[in-house]
Amino acid sequence: MVCGTVCRLLHSKPLRGCVLRAFIPGWLVMWCVPGLAMAGVVWRGDFETGDRSQYSRAQMVNADRLQVVTSPVAEGKYALKATVHQGDDPINASGNRNELVYLSNEPVGSEYYYRWKVMFANDFPSVDTWQLFTQWHHDGCCGSPPVEFYVKGEEIRLSLPGTSEIPWRTKLTRGVWHEFILHAKWSSDPKVGFVELWHNKELVLPKRGAMTMYSGQRNYLKLGLYRSDTVKPVGVVYHDGFIQATALSDVLEQKPEPPPVDAGSPMDAGSPEDAGTSMDAGTPMDAGSPEDAGSVDPDPVDAGGAEEPGPQPEADAGTPAWDAGTEPGPNVPPPGGISSDEGAAAQSGCSSTGGSAAAFALLGLMGLAGYRRRKG
Repeated sequence: MVCGTVCRLLHSKPLRGCVLRAFIPGWLVMWCVPGLAMAGVVWRGDFETGDRSQYSRAQMVNADRLQVVTSPVAEGKYALKATVHQGDDPINASGNRNELVYLSNEPVGSEYYYRWKVMFANDFPSVDTWQLFTQWHHDGCCGSPPVEFYVKGEEIRLSLPGTSEIPWRTKLTRGVWHEFILHAKWSSDPKVGFVELWHNKELVLPKRGAMTMYSGQRNYLKLGLYRSDTVKPVGVVYHDGFIQATALSDVLEQKPEPPPVDAGSPMDAGSPEDAGTSMDAGTPMDAGSPEDAGSVDPDPVDAGGAEEPGPQPEADAGTPAWDAGTEPGPNVPPPGGISSDEGAAAQSGCSSTGGSAAAFALLGLMGLAGYRRRKG
């Protein structure tokens, strides 16, 4: 009941800060509003639910193609194992795939940070064609997605529409976790939209303008494995730790603080040592005249003072209908995807949510808010 009252207040017309402070303690807000425990985190797809329920739906031929596993993991207890065999085509489109879909529907002009980790199996195929593992797909028909990460041969690549260059690439290393942080502003205008990329905690692509979405369309997330249907060997990719947030600091991995050292209770100094009685000088030795045993020490042995005391002492909403896919590389822009004045410049390729803006403002007031493919 209390929680319901708080939620109604949070979603009602703005209230004065003093009123909020008086009636809604900070701990109660953070408890009652999921997603606000860490300010700025919009969504998690880290599989820590132990299943695929954080995502909107799965495109898979069989449940064994998208398995939530306990090993290997990059963080937490669970990760996703995505497997593709030649011929896997769950949506009757181009290429072979098994992917998860999250209908994030990033609005035009929105700006987010995304962090996730990927590991390619030791026997991941080396082929001179595309094998896509993460993409932000447009909700219209046809053409490559506006933003995509894929493998070709022995390289990991980022591809964007509107340019024939590959803005970033690196050597494919198998059997290790790759961490990606993508900072993107979503816009069909390259003077407004941009991308910025970190790989394994290193800034590898400084912020640069880019057409990150098609005009009149929104983007949504897909991850798993999607590749050319010419690839014959089985492919396996692992995904873990996906976070979407509004600030870089919220996607950076937080190292737990070490627990405080228990200094224990003060040492028991006890009572002064027993100095005992005066030392017995003994009797004369039987060797002639008695030896001088010396005078008796009239004072007890000094036991010293007591020791000083020691120191005192953590939904399945469905996917857009238009998801047919195309081959990678420059393609005809998706119908209705790019306005006439942008067409010549563009080469296209192929929950939980946080609180509202008012809720974030609330945390601020209370001082509690704190890092083309194919089709698609």
